[in-house]
Amino acid sequence: MAFEQGLVIPLNPDTSWASSPAIRAVMQANRSRDTKPELALRSAAHRLGLRYRVDIAPLKGLRRRADLVFSKAKVAVFLDGCYWHGCPDHHRPAERNREFWSEKIAKNRDRDRNTDETLTAAGWLVIRVWEHENPVESANRIASAVRERSSS
Repeated sequence: MAFEQGLVIPLNPDTSWASSPAIRAVMQANRSRDTKPELALRSAAHRLGLRYRVDIAPLKGLRRRADLVFSKAKVAVFLDGCYWHGCPDHHRPAERNREFWSEKIAKNRDRDRNTDETLTAAGWLVIRVWEHENPVESANRIASAVRERSSS
C-alpha cells in the first residue's frame, strides 16, 4: 500500500520486486517480530527468571533493534533467521532473483557485523542465536552471560 494525500492506494503488483504474486504474498507474510523461534526463546528465558525488553534498540540513535535486551547487564540478543542472515548450515541460495537475494543476504551479514562492532565498542555483549538452535540451550547461554555481567 502507498499513501497519497491521506488516501491508501494499492501498489501496482507489476512494479513489485517479487518474481511472482505468490512470492510477493509469502514475503509480505513474513513477520518482523514475535516469530515462533522468538517466542520459544523468550519463553525459555522467562522460565529461567530472566526479565528483558523486547524488540528495542539497545543504544539511542542505533537504528537496529535487538530481539531481547538486558539493559542493566548490557546484553543484546539477536535471533537470526537462517535464510535472512546466511546461516552456514541451513542457508540455501534462492532459485529466482539469485543475484538480488545474494546481495541482500551479504548486506544483512555486513549490517550484523557492524551492529556487533558498534555495540561491543559501547560496552555491550552481543549474543547471536540462530533460529535452528535449541531455545532452552540458548536461553541457558544467555542467562549465564546476563548473570555474569550483572554480578560484576
